[in-house]
Amino acid sequence: MSESVQFQDKVVIVTGAGGGLGRAHALLFARHGAKVLVNDLGGSTQGEGANASAADRVVAEIREAGGIAEANHDSVTEGEKIVQHALDAFGRIDVVVNNAGILRDKTFHKMDDGDWDLVYRVHVEGAYKVTRAAWPHLREQGYGRVIFTASTSGIYGNFGQSNYGMAKLGLYGLTRTLALEGRKNNILVNAIAPTGGTRMTEGLIPPQVFERLKPELVSPLVVYLGSEACQETSGLFEVGGGWIGKTRWERSLGVGFNPEPGFSPEDVAAHWEQICDFEGAAHPKDNIEALKEMMDNLQKYSL
Repeated sequence: MSESVQFQDKVVIVTGAGGGLGRAHALLFARHGAKVLVNDLGGSTQGEGANASAADRVVAEIREAGGIAEANHDSVTEGEKIVQHALDAFGRIDVVVNNAGILRDKTFHKMDDGDWDLVYRVHVEGAYKVTRAAWPHLREQGYGRVIFTASTSGIYGNFGQSNYGMAKLGLYGLTRTLALEGRKNNILVNAIAPTGGTRMTEGLIPPQVFERLKPELVSPLVVYLGSEACQETSGLFEVGGGWIGKTRWERSLGVGFNPEPGFSPEDVAAHWEQICDFEGAAHPKDNIEALKEMMDNLQKYSL
């Protein structure tokens, strides 16, 4: 990693940092000079219970290596407490890494409201609460970096993870909007879709692969996205096993029908192959670009 990626006098909040990916993120930020608030409720991967020891151990690791860190044991659903702790301990906030998460995997027909609601609360509401509490401070100082943790389960879907996939792709929608709103105040917002060998993925990944998917192979991207050196915003990056790739939306050029007389389901069926043809596909960057083909079609048939 370049020596230009430094965090002198910068304060970083990492949620869910008591183990796995969050721990790896916190340790690497500290190694690069950041003051780190290590947040972890210490619950199970199912979102049950609490234990302060997880965050405390990571803080001890950072301090033993000569770094600066504080432990926080609040739930991310009380994000204002986490942010206030960082302000009380360090006086400012520069980077927010929304990493905390749980799993309640079930097929949709077996899922109950509790499984759906708890995953939503931890992933979506928790990330919202922490980021919302930090946002005014980032705006006022004219600087900030926010990283959300999405998932390939949200991007591509995954059997038995309708609740998790919903939450994770929802976080990318939040990423895109906050990137637009934050840019004028130099707040850059990105999302990662990581694959790592953690307690949340243990048993889901073959053991021989699991051992090689070290969480430490995700953190360099997170630390870069959290740095002043990074000028990327609204990006979505798949990362794991030493590989990083940027993901973007793609849309076919579609088919335009005359809006005046309208068209029928039979017309849709007749043009279905062309509607789904991705040759020469478009890659809209925002809502304006997304409307281009539709507006072109209206102009084509305008009186």
